[in-house]
Amino acid sequence: MMKGHMIPRSWQNPVRVALQEGKPVVGITITTASVELAAQAAQLGFDFLWIEMEHSPITLESLRHMVLATRGLPAVPLARVPVVETWTAKRVLDMGVLGVIFPFCSTPELALTAAQATKYPPQGKRGHGSGLASFRWAAEEGYADFADRNVLTVAMIEEVRAIERIEEIAATPGLDVLFIGTSDLSFSMGFRGDQNHPRLQEACERVIAAARAHGKFVGRPCANSALIPQLLEQGFQFFQAPAEYRLLAEGAKAFLAPLRSTSAVPQAMY
Repeated sequence: MMKGHMIPRSWQNPVRVALQEGKPVVGITITTASVELAAQAAQLGFDFLWIEMEHSPITLESLRHMVLATRGLPAVPLARVPVVETWTAKRVLDMGVLGVIFPFCSTPELALTAAQATKYPPQGKRGHGSGLASFRWAAEEGYADFADRNVLTVAMIEEVRAIERIEEIAATPGLDVLFIGTSDLSFSMGFRGDQNHPRLQEACERVIAAARAHGKFVGRPCANSALIPQLLEQGFQFFQAPAEYRLLAEGAKAFLAPLRSTSAVPQAMY
């Protein structure tokens, strides 16, 4: 329970708790700079918001508004940054996200940079300037200790060279999740995005085995929730759901299907 407006020491990041209990977690991908959309998405039943800052126009200012909009709502805000740099992580963490997703963690050195970017010294190299973050997470124990316990660090495995050194990457202290970017990994392997190629599946199995050996959780995108039981059997727990525009399109298609069976589909003018 909350003591006034303070977060008690007993509070734990529910995403981390679920993973530790062997449960799956899933986050909706947010690509639109909309506070309203973020607030709505945060109460739909997803475990976290994957706020996309690598492949979308979302800015730090928009991110800040989204983070504030999640106060009191179930989903935890995470952000994917554009590059593996200490300063990129610092900026989104200081806006109040409770986890950072790092793309292309393709070497042990990059994995270490990611891990250290999300922790304060002596564990890491995060700079202290957390006034805005502590407003979002007003922790009884103080923000720094709270953050070091609760911030989730996700390293994305998206290149062949990462597979070649996956044991070293998986052994990096401070990483929580190894997330396989199956589309980019497929391109890196020469398969042009084919996510069903047998060699891609073999690469995924190598990542899963390395993660298990070093106490890391494993994630991947999942466009179809019907696949989750199969993916759980393979060892995945951390899932990226489609972006809001994909879910909008799917919902619209289902809604319009009965109408379109008896009427003409509107044609584009050009």
